[in-house]
Amino acid sequence: MNKKKFLILFLLLIIWQMLSVFTFLPGNKIPSPLQIFFAVYDLFTEGLPPGKPLLMHCFYSLLRVICGFSLAVILAVPSGILIGRSKQLREILSPVIETIRPIPPLAWIPLAILWFGIGIKSASFIIFLGSFFPILLSTVSGVLSVDVILIDAARTLGGKEKDILIKILIPGATPAIYTGLRIGMGIGWMTLVAAEFTGVRSGFGLGYMIMAARDIQRPDLVIAGMVTIGLIGYVLDLLLRLMESRSLRWR
Repeated sequence: MNKKKFLILFLLLIIWQMLSVFTFLPGNKIPSPLQIFFAVYDLFTEGLPPGKPLLMHCFYSLLRVICGFSLAVILAVPSGILIGRSKQLREILSPVIETIRPIPPLAWIPLAILWFGIGIKSASFIIFLGSFFPILLSTVSGVLSVDVILIDAARTLGGKEKDILIKILIPGATPAIYTGLRIGMGIGWMTLVAAEFTGVRSGFGLGYMIMAARDIQRPDLVIAGMVTIGLIGYVLDLLLRLMESRSLRWR
């Protein structure tokens, strides 16, 4: 099945390249796959701006995403378990959550700059907002999906709240939590570029690099940066799926 997926991708790239060769696609606006490949090579060797290679941009972007995503996980998972367990807490917090949740992370950028300035804190905060709510709601949903009969049976057998939490609720909610983690990571990674559009003191970041490519009117470098973001996002999702498969062997 994986071979078929790569074959389809390979065929699409060939069609794209042929359309570019026969000038059905304007090269100055839609670069060919070969142009993008050479652009990636230039980013590795020369960097953009010159002297700032692609690997360093990737490193700083990953650092921002990991900071924002990790904070979202630390806060969202325990909060989701508490909200899922307490009906009163759900009734109190649901209006607040459902009011804040629809606000796009990008709308927080002006406040993020005012609160944290330009740098890793403001960028991580935007990424945190993009990741937090999917993880929170998936955790709540996972806790609520646990069969009440299992909880009642554990109580009948003398199980304490701690035992119910550790042995029933968390294992039962784990599949939904991992779904939230994958969605949260995807949204957090998508907001990365916009978060770095606000400015980066270090001068490194994939979003910053894409903006630099736009300023010099190099669409091949812009798409090369987009491809890099997509590939890294794909690898991060693979890692989460691998963690999920290993921690859910009991299913």
